Amino acid sequence: MGNIVAIVGRPNVGKSTLFNRLVQRREAIVDAVSGVTRDRHYGKTDWNGREFSIIDTGGYVVGSDDIFEAEIDKQVELAIDEADAIIFMVDVESGITGMDEEVAKLLRQTKKPIFLTVNKVDNAKRAQDAVEFYALGLGNYYTIASTNGSGTGELLDAIIEVLPEKEEKETDDLPRFAVVGRPNAGKSSFINALIGEDRYIVTDIAGTTRDSNDTKYNRFGFDFNLVDTAGIRKKSKVKDDLEFYSVMRSVRAIEHSDVCILIIDATRGFEGQDQNIFWLAEKNRKGIVILVNKWDLVEKDTHTTKEFEAMIRKETAPFKDVPIVFISALTKQRIFKAIETAVEVFNNRKQKIATSKLNEAMLDIIKQNPPPAYKGKYIKIKYCMQLPSPTPQFVFFANLPQYVKEPYKRYIENKLRELYNFHGVPIAVYFRKK
Repeated sequence: MGNIVAIVGRPNVGKSTLFNRLVQRREAIVDAVSGVTRDRHYGKTDWNGREFSIIDTGGYVVGSDDIFEAEIDKQVELAIDEADAIIFMVDVESGITGMDEEVAKLLRQTKKPIFLTVNKVDNAKRAQDAVEFYALGLGNYYTIASTNGSGTGELLDAIIEVLPEKEEKETDDLPRFAVVGRPNAGKSSFINALIGEDRYIVTDIAGTTRDSNDTKYNRFGFDFNLVDTAGIRKKSKVKDDLEFYSVMRSVRAIEHSDVCILIIDATRGFEGQDQNIFWLAEKNRKGIVILVNKWDLVEKDTHTTKEFEAMIRKETAPFKDVPIVFISALTKQRIFKAIETAVEVFNNRKQKIATSKLNEAMLDIIKQNPPPAYKGKYIKIKYCMQLPSPTPQFVFFANLPQYVKEPYKRYIENKLRELYNFHGVPIAVYFRKK
């Protein structure tokens, strides 16, 4: 399953530069989702065929150094709790600072693999200066220059050595629904409303993902696993309001699920944090259902469902084809509808379209509206098929695939959505050389 590597360290040591280097190299190749890099602190990368998520903890702290002092402890504790491996970044120019010592002290207490990484080492003199970092008591270190990337290869080789191999997928093929959302949006109440006091639970699968509880659930004639991020670990040390915390947890739950049930608080609207979680799910190509909770508390004359829905769709553009259900976990209003919708999305995500049918429908559409010519060259699309991937991905074979631009890709995606029901499911469209 998804491994997580966190980058920790005090401000200005170059965490973001390393993060961007790792993530963008891959995003340039794989993640050509138009404009979906709004959330800059989480990304996926791969090295020698091993894929993992990378989190830049530094991106979450705004404010002056003294605020940072308190925050950095929280971040390091979080990274220790949630990540599989930790890159601890220091800077050879400033040497060991008090804050570095503080971070090292926390890291020495964990069994997780720590990669002490000395940044800005771009000449022999600095390589010698790096020796002082042995004093942090974390053993060997790696020297890199994150601006030009030297040394990152050795660091990544070492990291994938220690990352746990992907766990085997659970044997049961039940849909896995992750309940995600900001703290206090009502995740726990939703789960309790579903499960009810009678606890319609067949088995508790002990922490399949180490920290999210899978509950096997059958009721209303549905059978599925609920990946619950709500009441998992109330850490006294970590303030639950820490934004970073809910993102970290969502990352794990989302990666382990088929469909994400994103719960938002109607009284607060669709906030930045909700958007981050939405894009996380989209980036991971999971099915998505948005539940607007606490709808019973909203003044209906000021907000109609239509207006509220339009507001959310504007924020989730260009991926607007997502079900939005208005619920109240408290009064159990439309709880059943919510689950029914999640099951539909799960089925939409699984569907496979026969190649002959797909060509019949799509080639006709393309003939009527071919891609615009580029520099006087005509683009001919001869054939298309759905890839045998776990999530819906389509490839169109063309003579000049490099000239097919974003708007046309979106046009094709929209046509696929009109023809087939991919409601709630991110789909990928690729153009390749025949």
